[in-house]
Amino acid sequence: MFEGIFSWLLPVILVLIIIGLIGYIFLLYNRFMALKNSAQATLGQIKVALKKRLDMIQELLGAVKSYAAFERETFERVTSMRSKVTTAGPGDLTQVENESRSLMGRLLAVFENYPVLKTSETVTNLMNSIKGVEDEIARQRYTYNNIGQEFNTLCDTIPSNFIARIIKMRKIEYLEFESEITTPPKIEF
Repeated sequence: MFEGIFSWLLPVILVLIIIGLIGYIFLLYNRFMALKNSAQATLGQIKVALKKRLDMIQELLGAVKSYAAFERETFERVTSMRSKVTTAGPGDLTQVENESRSLMGRLLAVFENYPVLKTSETVTNLMNSIKGVEDEIARQRYTYNNIGQEFNTLCDTIPSNFIARIIKMRKIEYLEFESEITTPPKIEF
């Protein structure tokens, strides 16, 4: 009697285990894809914010231009950085970030030398807008790195690391800016 029950119960249990494992593999695969897509979307938002910052810097340069003679190189650098943002990967964004920070530092130096600029409503509005974009970039970078951490943890932990290898998932590169870059430039009026 028990032999009859075990003869059909064992195959049913094995089939259920196999179905469960296949379901778990699908869940892991879908989680990898969701995290990968979230990381790409967040990286896109960072690119948009960096481009927005560079657009504002270019507007600010236009406003400052009437008060001080800026080198042609500055305008060329902004244009070059704007084109880099659209094709930049996580590693390249660090370079664009550094260059745009450098431009901000130069603009702030001009403000110190030309106090009339500080009272200009256009310049004040642009500087406030740039500060808002700085905050947006920081939030998006934080989100991207959190997504990357979760994704990378899945790539490193058992059993999801086996699935990661099978579907050829590579760890996500974190956005790491230098320590002086992690704080927005001081904007005073």
